[in-house]
Amino acid sequence: MHCLGAEYLVFIMGYSVVAGAAGRLLFGYDSFGNVCGKKNSPVEGAPLSGQDMTLKKHVFFMNSCNLEVKGMRLDRTALCVSSCPEEQLDSLEEVQLFANTSGSFLCVYSLNSSNYTHSPKADSLCPRLPVPPSKPFPLFNRCIPQTPECYSLFASVWINDGDTLHRILSGIMSGRDTILGLCILTLALSLAMMFTFRFITTLLVNIFISLVILGLLFVCGVLWWLYYDYTNDLSIELDTERENMKCVLGFAIVSTGITAVLLVLIFVLRKRIKLTVELFQITNKAISSAPFLLFQPLWTFAILIFFWVLWVAVLLSLGTAGAAQVMEGGQVEYKPLSGIRYMWSYHLIGLIWTSEFILACQQMTIAGAVVTCYFNRSKNDPPDRPILSSLSILFFYHQGTVVKGSFLIPVVRLPRIIVMYMQNALKEQQHGALSRYLFRCCYCCFWCLDKYLLHLNQNAYTTTAINGTDFCTSAKDAFKILSKNSSHFTSINCFGDFIIFLGKVLVVCFTVFGGLMAFNYNRAFQVWAVPLLLVAFFAYLVAHSFLSVFETVLDALFLCFAVDLETNDGSSEKPYFMDQEFLSFVKRSNKLNNARARQDEHSLRNDEGTELQAIAR
Repeated sequence: MHCLGAEYLVFIMGYSVVAGAAGRLLFGYDSFGNVCGKKNSPVEGAPLSGQDMTLKKHVFFMNSCNLEVKGMRLDRTALCVSSCPEEQLDSLEEVQLFANTSGSFLCVYSLNSSNYTHSPKADSLCPRLPVPPSKPFPLFNRCIPQTPECYSLFASVWINDGDTLHRILSGIMSGRDTILGLCILTLALSLAMMFTFRFITTLLVNIFISLVILGLLFVCGVLWWLYYDYTNDLSIELDTERENMKCVLGFAIVSTGITAVLLVLIFVLRKRIKLTVELFQITNKAISSAPFLLFQPLWTFAILIFFWVLWVAVLLSLGTAGAAQVMEGGQVEYKPLSGIRYMWSYHLIGLIWTSEFILACQQMTIAGAVVTCYFNRSKNDPPDRPILSSLSILFFYHQGTVVKGSFLIPVVRLPRIIVMYMQNALKEQQHGALSRYLFRCCYCCFWCLDKYLLHLNQNAYTTTAINGTDFCTSAKDAFKILSKNSSHFTSINCFGDFIIFLGKVLVVCFTVFGGLMAFNYNRAFQVWAVPLLLVAFFAYLVAHSFLSVFETVLDALFLCFAVDLETNDGSSEKPYFMDQEFLSFVKRSNKLNNARARQDEHSLRNDEGTELQAIAR
């Protein structure tokens, strides 16, 4: 299964390199099949193709104030020019003078600049007068008109050209510098958060929770402020701005709901802070046995970066894969090749599967190192090179386990995407309330299954590291062991995972806030909903890869503890592998949980025994 999937991904990569033309999207191209800034090959049947445009790096639209969409394509003539006219040109003489002085020819290549004012075909081969002033905007090297009336019309029509995939790619590429900067910010925040958990104290936990609360409230406030700014901006005329306004509203509603839920959970669990600090101190003690575990996310992050860059490059190539067709007048149009949509869908599945596979390898490596250190009788003499030993066992014996576990995630997430798509499609129907409700329930069920599988996978990897069994057997054994011993550590483990999750939320909050400010700066030319979602997903993925060290160590410790209780009884013949600090911590937490359970039961009995008294009159 894994070999077939990998082979098909390699096939898509090779096909995108052969059939794709990302240069057309990055650098722009004219109406005759020439990519600007490049030396081109001729297209059969197009006499003006195959020109050397090395010095002509900008795309100029001859009739930028009169663009029209005809037959699902943009009816315009575009040329590659060396510079954009920054002043208005009112006559052909001025167009000719601009060509002679700047070397930038604004008429069709077949018309010599000396004939601009004499040729009877000049009206059809030269731009419509007056030529508005334009400047090169860092959006694929296009000459953007500067007059307000041409600006709004040009942007509205040009950005709406093409299908959804091309618009998404345009949004990604137009904000590529911003996305790169946000990725670096995510890396820095994740490193800072990891070292915060490494040297955690009660004060740090309180400060950390306060920052999470402030970050959630701040992001919500910024989103609602942006939506208010959009709704009160009377100059909104572009479809991109309207779409951004809808996306901001959606982000604001979702973030408000998430903030409300997290604030309630923080309020309910606030009294467990002291136990959480002790729990992380025990986790850090386990990490001290293999200190290089903290550097484990670095190579994971490097591999993820490499894979994401490769994935985006293949996506760009797939989005520009098309066959050149010569149209009327020798112009060239690129028609999408058949099957590209299916390749794009599989490419998306490959993104989820491969990302989860990389993260699963990290989880398996950490779990193997923790298991090696835990089941070591001599606590003062830790084993040599536990991480290298875990890596070698992973690559030689348990790659299939990781592949199966990571494959379950896209199998569950793909139906979620389909259900969400069908639910959005039913919004347009007036009598689809019951269907929308059923689809919503299905979506929630798949979401819960996704979260459960993530937790089950982690425990299965740890059980594989302990017993050396395959994925299915390990998952079954882990489920049985955790079911028997859930009373010992479920609440503590869940709260520890919740604190780690808050750390991921804090990283995402600051990254999303930076993205909102950066993308909103060029709101007119960017459909930035998808880039912002990608940045948020990437931020969570990076934060997860860093902070999952503590999460994986924590889960592995408790599973090892459960196995230890199953196989040993603490006697001299079968002593526990755990140290006394860990055992005393579990006993204290169990006493606290039992005391709270008795208190709740006593309170419930008192409530049940209370009778309503008559009101004295």
